[in-house]
Amino acid sequence: MFTATLALFFSALLAATILPFSSEVFLYALLQGEESWTLTTVLTITAATLGNVLGACINWWLGRELLRFRHKRWFYFDDRQIARAQAWFQRYGAWTLLLSWVPVVGDPLTLIAGLLRVRFTVFLMLVATGKLLRYVFIALLAV
Repeated sequence: MFTATLALFFSALLAATILPFSSEVFLYALLQGEESWTLTTVLTITAATLGNVLGACINWWLGRELLRFRHKRWFYFDDRQIARAQAWFQRYGAWTLLLSWVPVVGDPLTLIAGLLRVRFTVFLMLVATGKLLRYVFIALLAV
């Protein structure tokens, strides 16, 4: 079980970075045989949440460092795209980080939060809450 939980941690970490990956199916499969909520269920949810939050923290850090490279030729985003992302995030605020678990939308949100220098404690609290609730919901479906 330890190996599977560790694999889940790393799959959740990868899923939270800008790399396309998914950990929900893996979590569901691990919990499928559980009859009720046990210590194993809680540890499995914890591993997935910690991995996913750590991946989001990596995105936040990348966002903080991103603008340093904006004038390089290889830089992916132009100033207009950055301004649009900043305006959107400032319009809806840090509370949007509760949606960091949403596929496709969540990873860029965490990157933009770093770009806009959202305080790490606020970032961590909102992201961890959203991601934990998502994994608890998946566990409720599986158990």
